Amino acid sequence: MSTSTVQPADQGVAQHYPVVHPVTLPRVLHSEWIKLRSLRSTKLTLAVAILLMAGVGVLTAAITANQWSRLTAANRASFDPVSIVLGGHTFAQLAIGVLGVLMVSGEYSTGMIRATLTAVPKRLPVLTAKAGVFAAVTLVAMTAASFVAFVCGKALLSSHMQVSLASAGVARAVIGAALYLTLVGLLGVSLGTLLRNTAGAIASLLGVLIFLPLLANLLPSSISNHLTPYLPSNAGGALLNVHQQAGSLAPWAGFAVMCAYAVAALAAAAWVLKRRDA
Repeated sequence: MSTSTVQPADQGVAQHYPVVHPVTLPRVLHSEWIKLRSLRSTKLTLAVAILLMAGVGVLTAAITANQWSRLTAANRASFDPVSIVLGGHTFAQLAIGVLGVLMVSGEYSTGMIRATLTAVPKRLPVLTAKAGVFAAVTLVAMTAASFVAFVCGKALLSSHMQVSLASAGVARAVIGAALYLTLVGLLGVSLGTLLRNTAGAIASLLGVLIFLPLLANLLPSSISNHLTPYLPSNAGGALLNVHQQAGSLAPWAGFAVMCAYAVAALAAAAWVLKRRDA
């Protein structure tokens, strides 16, 4: 809450009365937006994510175009240009995940979270605002980066890339990259709230996205074949496939599974935030 003072004009002695502004979600959203855009680390990390999403895809497309004559007939037959130009999402997810963690854990490390929760004692609007602002910024930035990667990569692979946004599944894959990265960021926000420690939350996020699939592949195939498609990164990544891959979920089914993980993580974060001291 914020207060201001008023001075009645019809009294000889000035009197100051506090004017209380109620805490509303739009005000909390505005506060979180100011925090997000005012931090240098936010701008730097988001710029890195954009560069990785667009730059890695363009670089890979340039290398592929340069080495096309050396590819075998089998490699050319299985060539998937969309996966090439959108390949930067694998690296961009790390930057977006870290930024999501810092959205919350940064306040815990500086102690600013106490002031935030004092101003918004119900607490849940804080998490809602953080998640909402972060998701909106990430979705816009990563959608732009994804389209840049596709357009530039298509130009570099024009002789070998006979697809466009109007082709079946292509627009969904390009937008899906941004949707996937947004959900990764929300997982980071949730882990930052749950663990309140930057290093621990980042390590946990990397474990879920990268190391968990690797460990699952070490299991017997009778188990891993049924488990692996439902892991967060594999399920969400299905949305980026123009054609459904063998052993993976259908694109929108995988996206639904990834959304379920994000919702469950946010619900756990909300439960913990309500019951734990700052």
